[in-house]
Amino acid sequence: MTASSSAVIDPGASAACASPPLVLDRCRVLVRPALAEAVGRLHPWVGEMAAYSLGWCEVGGAPAAGSGGKGLRQALAVLGAEAAGAPARAGVAAAVAVELVHTFSLLHDDIMDGDPTRRRRPTVWKAYGTGPAVLAGDGLFALAVETLAEAPGGAPGVRLLSGALTELVRGQADDLLFAARPWSGPERVRPAAYRAMAEGKTGALLGCAAALGAVLGGAPQSAVTALERAGRHLGVAFQVVDDMLGIWGDPAVTGKPVHGDLREGKKTFPVLAALASPGPAARRLAVLLESDGDPAEAAALVEEAGGRAAALAEARRQTAAVRAALAGAPLRAPAVDELRSLLDFLVRRDL
Repeated sequence: MTASSSAVIDPGASAACASPPLVLDRCRVLVRPALAEAVGRLHPWVGEMAAYSLGWCEVGGAPAAGSGGKGLRQALAVLGAEAAGAPARAGVAAAVAVELVHTFSLLHDDIMDGDPTRRRRPTVWKAYGTGPAVLAGDGLFALAVETLAEAPGGAPGVRLLSGALTELVRGQADDLLFAARPWSGPERVRPAAYRAMAEGKTGALLGCAAALGAVLGGAPQSAVTALERAGRHLGVAFQVVDDMLGIWGDPAVTGKPVHGDLREGKKTFPVLAALASPGPAARRLAVLLESDGDPAEAAALVEEAGGRAAALAEARRQTAAVRAALAGAPLRAPAVDELRSLLDFLVRRDL
């Protein structure tokens, strides 16, 4: 984000709040061998595309510099298992399955959205072709189900994951349909519809990630329910913060063009909240969006109409719900503390 708003939830917070917590590194190191072993079971060409999408290699298979993504879902799975007192193997199996599903969804999302880059390099469909990218995504999905089915106590985990995937598909469908709906009038997208979409598209898989290790480890249902609820609220907060970064984020940090989401006409929470507000700024914003006007002017109108403040308030509500869910369940303190550190990072992140 810009220097004046580097902390999304608390603009006065220190820069240290945006530093990735060490738990992300710990969980990636714990999960990487099992994840690499699973990817190694794929067809070599499909496995190369999977490794490329995970940030492990370049096109052709040469090792890539860096560690790939943050590993958020892996960390949620490991910490969820630890918080519920489940065995470490349950957390690792859950993390592998969720990371495979997440990577599969990104491959297909990039194709549907026509996105040419991810993490500052070509997406899989741009690097290998659309058909191969679809195939790689299908392979990752099948591998995730196989991983869970082979895990001890895997049947309940497969049910949880399949339910999350059904919701993810519904959320993605709504997101795609939103693009064709008008900016104003009775058919416009309301913030409530956006929340439902975000919970399906993002929250369902984060909720599954947080709860899956606990399910595989045979944890009490009260712990599973609390972890899933926390993950769902975290997913909505995560999506709202992403929307803010898409409008006001620093391109040098996010890797996205300034005002990129406005330029692409995406129906994001700050914009929808601004349009739902009374006053002349909202009306001017609707006219500007309907005429594909200047994105910089649109960003200013979103802020003037209260869209930025509404997004901050929504993120605060969702993070408060995360904390309440974690506090109201029989969970182990060290892992819950690490889950809270993840929450702080994700809602104050610069990426």
